[in-house]
Amino acid sequence: MAINLVTKFLPYVDELFSTESKKQMLTNQDFDWTGAHTIKVYKVTTSGMNDYDRAGAGAGSRYGTVGNLGATTEEFTITKDRSFTFAIDKLDVDETAQQLQAASALARQGREVVIPEVDAYVYGKMCTGAGTTPAALELTSTNIYDEIIKANKVLDDAEVHETGRILVVTPATYILMKKCADIIMETDVGNDLRLKGVIGMIDGVNVMKVPAVRLPAKFGFMLAHPCATVAPTKLEDYKVHEDPPGISGSLVEGRICYDAFVLDNKADALYYQAIV
Repeated sequence: MAINLVTKFLPYVDELFSTESKKQMLTNQDFDWTGAHTIKVYKVTTSGMNDYDRAGAGAGSRYGTVGNLGATTEEFTITKDRSFTFAIDKLDVDETAQQLQAASALARQGREVVIPEVDAYVYGKMCTGAGTTPAALELTSTNIYDEIIKANKVLDDAEVHETGRILVVTPATYILMKKCADIIMETDVGNDLRLKGVIGMIDGVNVMKVPAVRLPAKFGFMLAHPCATVAPTKLEDYKVHEDPPGISGSLVEGRICYDAFVLDNKADALYYQAIV
């Protein structure tokens, strides 16, 4: 005798893994694009030092030859204006045990699509705009510490602020660090930093681990100070329309306008090491 076995669908969605954005620790919001699509900031030069002519024997001023300061501008235009849309039929909601709903679908879109795209773009701009990009090399558990302290030295010599520096590593690079006998990482960091993605500290630098899929190919590590990169989100607009014309159900729409810019005079606060 044939038996028809029961197939049961549970009110549960097998969600994809996703990681919260960590770019807020690596960038700043120092500029305001409200009411503007493009902004310009000044770069002003300084004057060199002279030997004071106490006797006044020189042809010019006792303070030296008078010169003018230069004042040029750099321009930042937001280029990324991205959007998405999808519809959810009323019967699809009812016949999937209420699992296909607009609000949860919108949250899922943000976690799994929007945030990864924005993060990948910002990290890519930081890497390409880094003031120091040494030749690609093979990172090993033997040389990883030397390369990290070399990066720290470069930022020291560029007079970048010592506090606030962040070392960005992939999980693969983090494994090399764990295997390196020379690295003693401080893991006793505050809960507020852990919530922002910091997993430890090395030589006074916060360490942040970022999934490789959100970083450029051949990414080894990046030492960064947030003063170097401005990452504005000019517009972030998400809507759920119930029963709009032509749709029996929900229409979900989203738009995000964002970009990332590395300041010319602060590019030395970014050190990017690629791997072979």
